Amino acid sequence: MLGLLSTPTALPALLRNAAEHFADHPAYVEGSARLSYADLLTRVEAVAASYVARGLEPGRAVGVWAPNSTAWAVAALAVTYAGGVLVPLNSRYTAHEVADVLARTDAALVVVADGFLGRSQVADLAALGTSAQVVDLADLARPDGGPASDTDLAEARRRADAVGPDDVADVLFTSGTTGRSKGAMSAHRQTIGVARAWAELGGVRADDRYLVVNPFFHSFGYKIGIVVGLLTGCTLYPVATFDVAATMRLVQDEQITVLPGAPTIYQSMLTAPERADLDLSSLRLAVTGAAVVPVVLIERMRAPEPEGLGIDQVVTAFGMTEAVVVTMCREGDPAETVATTCGRAIPGMETRTDEATGELLVRGEHVMLGYLDDPEATAAAIDADGWLHTGDVGVLDEAGNLRITDRLKDMYISGGFNVYPAEVEQVLMRLDGVDDVAVVGVPDERLGEVGKAFVVGTATADDVVAFARERLANFKVPRSVAHVDVLPRNLSGKVLKTALREAQES
Repeated sequence: MLGLLSTPTALPALLRNAAEHFADHPAYVEGSARLSYADLLTRVEAVAASYVARGLEPGRAVGVWAPNSTAWAVAALAVTYAGGVLVPLNSRYTAHEVADVLARTDAALVVVADGFLGRSQVADLAALGTSAQVVDLADLARPDGGPASDTDLAEARRRADAVGPDDVADVLFTSGTTGRSKGAMSAHRQTIGVARAWAELGGVRADDRYLVVNPFFHSFGYKIGIVVGLLTGCTLYPVATFDVAATMRLVQDEQITVLPGAPTIYQSMLTAPERADLDLSSLRLAVTGAAVVPVVLIERMRAPEPEGLGIDQVVTAFGMTEAVVVTMCREGDPAETVATTCGRAIPGMETRTDEATGELLVRGEHVMLGYLDDPEATAAAIDADGWLHTGDVGVLDEAGNLRITDRLKDMYISGGFNVYPAEVEQVLMRLDGVDDVAVVGVPDERLGEVGKAFVVGTATADDVVAFARERLANFKVPRSVAHVDVLPRNLSGKVLKTALREAQES
């Protein structure tokens, strides 16, 4: 049962309600630092006032480029509190990728964690000449949230009052098969509604301690992490970078109860040598997906220690940036159902498959408003009857449980992150010595899948990887390169990637 008796449909009102309802209950724990829900509101208001002082106007975008932290949550919530639109940015993006998103959203500000992963984010953006004002996250993390006046604070509160359920709350970017990333827009009511549905199905409570490994820049970490916290009053423990030993120690020391994540997280925990020396029995809820989940993994996650992880409730789900959560298993589903399907449509959503192609179509309250400034892409994705075409081929059983069987798109999943080959190919085609290129996902024991580039031209494998690493996030960089005389294509000129995969396997 959710902690709030009624759910506001705009994020500023939800934050205020949470601060009143949960008050001194801890909202975030990061190391020795603890922040209550009441203090969270105070911090958010201070940062929102500093945004106003920096010239943020209602409706303007603000990017947040940083790893998971309490400061990230504060900076993000302050965007919508000040009437802005949140644009989360992948913490592993290069400055080139970030600058492109900032330009396309006409962002007024971008908040960065300078120095993350040994980079100089502020200097890198300055060198590219972005028009967005660059703000160091460390400055916003001060108790006063940065420079602001009482007038700025009053204006921030006035804007928070004015935010409505149908206003755009956030734009999350996802790549497409054209190679150009697209910004999926969601209204406040949608961001809150999908989080509420997930929290209710998972039974998240105020006494839960939720370890957030999923990145805040991803819809799962942001909406199914931060927003779920506001809805339920649970305590969030942000994790900046995943380390299996540190994660398990945190589970033991803080008695973590909720741990969603990609299958590789649990597989890492099960095989970690330190597991035998740690007590993980506090875990009660795990939600996984993003890849095919072996039945034996679900069984071991549920099995009592020391054979398994002893997690009471293990479920799988299916979602995408354009709809966040579409289907989800329920408590009590057998391990076979959980491992081989993605569960049934969540409240407010419906699913069907196209009779001709088998493509999964979804419709409902949580489907995005559309793609930012791209009506053609929006029309191609959402038909006249409101059905979102996912690009995935699926099968629905008699109970409505979804099983993904293939991809109409060429996307593959590396370490829990979606990678769209067309985007990588667009970058590699700019390298001298690359005459033609195709990228496919190939199996990898640790990451599930990694990219392999098939190159026509004189560029060396080292040149290709180095060029990609400079311009793309690490998870997008091909791990191997093969040289071919020509790429196999059909009569319309499309590369036959199935033939490349078969050649890779033979």
